[in-house]
Amino acid sequence: MSLAFATAAASGLRLSPFSLSPPHPLRASPSRSLLHAAGTPFQRPRRCGCGAVVRCAKRTGKRRYPSEKKRLDQHHKEMLRRVAPLEGSEGRESGYWRLSKLAVTAREDPGKDFTGISLPLLQAIAKAIKFPVASMLPDEAFTVIRKSFDARKVLKEPQFTYTVDMDVKKLLDVEPRAWDFIARLEPKLGAVEYMPKEKLASDLVSMLNVSNKGYNNELGISDTHNGSVCPQDKKPRVAVIGSGPSGLFASLVLGELGAEVTLLERGQPVEQRGRDIGALAVRRILQTESNFCFGEGGAGTWSDGKLVTRIGKNTDGVQAVMKTFVHFGAPRNILVDGKPHLGTDKLVPLLRNFRHHLGELGVTIRFNTRVDDLIVEDGQVKGIMVSDSQLLPGSGSQKLSFDAVVLAVGHSARDTYNMLQQHNVDISPKSFAVGLRIEHPQELINSIQYSELATEVQKGRGRLPVADYKIVKSVSDIGAENELDNAEKSRSCYSFCMCPGGQVVLTSTDPSELCINGMSFSRRASKWANSALVVTVSAHDFKPFESHGSLAGVEFQREFERRAATMGGGNFVVPAQRVTDFISNRLSVTTLPPSSYRLGVRPSKLHELFPPYITEALQQSIIMIDREMPGFLCSEALLHGVETRTSSPLQISRHGETYESTSLRGLYPVGEGAGYAGGILSAAVDGMYCGFALAKQLSLFHGDIESFLGKAQKQTGFVKY
Repeated sequence: MSLAFATAAASGLRLSPFSLSPPHPLRASPSRSLLHAAGTPFQRPRRCGCGAVVRCAKRTGKRRYPSEKKRLDQHHKEMLRRVAPLEGSEGRESGYWRLSKLAVTAREDPGKDFTGISLPLLQAIAKAIKFPVASMLPDEAFTVIRKSFDARKVLKEPQFTYTVDMDVKKLLDVEPRAWDFIARLEPKLGAVEYMPKEKLASDLVSMLNVSNKGYNNELGISDTHNGSVCPQDKKPRVAVIGSGPSGLFASLVLGELGAEVTLLERGQPVEQRGRDIGALAVRRILQTESNFCFGEGGAGTWSDGKLVTRIGKNTDGVQAVMKTFVHFGAPRNILVDGKPHLGTDKLVPLLRNFRHHLGELGVTIRFNTRVDDLIVEDGQVKGIMVSDSQLLPGSGSQKLSFDAVVLAVGHSARDTYNMLQQHNVDISPKSFAVGLRIEHPQELINSIQYSELATEVQKGRGRLPVADYKIVKSVSDIGAENELDNAEKSRSCYSFCMCPGGQVVLTSTDPSELCINGMSFSRRASKWANSALVVTVSAHDFKPFESHGSLAGVEFQREFERRAATMGGGNFVVPAQRVTDFISNRLSVTTLPPSSYRLGVRPSKLHELFPPYITEALQQSIIMIDREMPGFLCSEALLHGVETRTSSPLQISRHGETYESTSLRGLYPVGEGAGYAGGILSAAVDGMYCGFALAKQLSLFHGDIESFLGKAQKQTGFVKY
């Protein structure tokens, strides 16, 4: 698309009427008085203009009575005691003890990049096992499993927190006097755990390599490469649509197990994709099929590369994915870092290595290939129709036959959603979140979080990690009749995809729409920190678009992306506003603080962009955040609009065990685009488990993967980073 056409399309937008009521100004009394009271700390507001009250963070997870929680803790403690050999018994002369919550102050620790055993860490270990002389403990008996940084204000000073595995045999071989302390060591819930053998999940390549007879026999994998599993002349043919994390890991599992896999990607390989993104950032040329959302690696490639998840970072399934990343070139410290991230500069060579390995397995990879339609016969997918993604949909279509189709598209593949709706695939709207992206000088966030230790950051090269934050608030409707109704109607307002040392980037896939995200490189050396501040929305909020059926959430996103494009004035300029003005519902200045967004920002009334329930939730939450992080609400903080694609707005129904669509046989929806993941790790895990489930149905796999990787976690796709 030419620059002239993109400019004309962006500046000539015409939005359809939006049936929600226009925003109403907030009552000035809590926020304005707070802003204008010199030297007065922000007071906690009880209400905002449309009858919302901000409460403490919404409770998550299973809700239990204190007595029930106490019984559960006692049960866990009893299980720990049963696993550990009896005190003083010979069984304690071998095995491993996992020691958690070992604290080393930031001043004493060698720093974030050191993952070995330091003397201060040995002192923390000695304290945990009650050994009198830390320097006598041998380094080789201990392995750091997890290291994270904790700068919470409730601590006396910031500290690094470790999880360490202790090899009893190595310890006693070097220091036999430690036996008296190991003999009396008592298991403690969340702090001291005995393991008969070391917990070491392998990477998928090693696990599935048929030449490794140890894994081969236990997993029930036969030599797929000589055809012994598939006595028929032809191997089962599987199409995997999308080369994001879920598509890559599904392809890896199926390719290793002997399926004939074709991986289809509408975008470009990372090398060309990088050039297309450069053209967008410098010359404002948007390639609709190769951009921040579409292309090899998915939307996470040009993002922060966060490897955090709520499905259990220590589970064997997650560890298998992490170690597979290391196998393909990721730095080993991601296995230890409490908040691992890769950065785009590390993801690009990793994806290139991943692609080469798939090619060696015989996986056919077709870039620049768009899937236009499914071929369905008697309620079952028999193949797909594809075309060159640089041509109009349907132009030069090609028919491809497959035995199964893994649908691993991302959350921005809106044309695919339309196609599924035409085939009456069972789809339902899903909760997600929308909001704005806030940006501060990184030095300010360092100062807020670390106080006098902020100088230790040194743009990502110092001893301390670049400061970040994670915030969750809850906003409830006070019009509810009672507290129970109030709790049920509460909305979460939270930080999402926080990018320390990063930049704000354009993630639009259509020139008439404007949406943004954040990204950073591995060192996180930028002078800005940005994060989305988003509010949950659900099917109730999509009622103005209910004529679109199950795609109402998609239209909800589009409405605000079009509004943002109009507000920015076109040409991919982003509407922006000082956070102080946003709180006061005003646009007092025409100049803005510097922004990392490279295509330009325009002073705008972002407080008029969203309906009141979203605007007011954001305003009041920002005020509450400033109480916890004084200085967060300041004139240097800049809000950018609009962030709408936090996760998929819908979910494609599937069977829990087989991963097959409940309404269309042969279709296997996975990952973030299908509504079952919310980030790189959870999407990769979902694709991996789907690969094993499909291989089992195709008689390529006869083992029990859950005995090695555990049971797949139930994922809703609504994941908060």
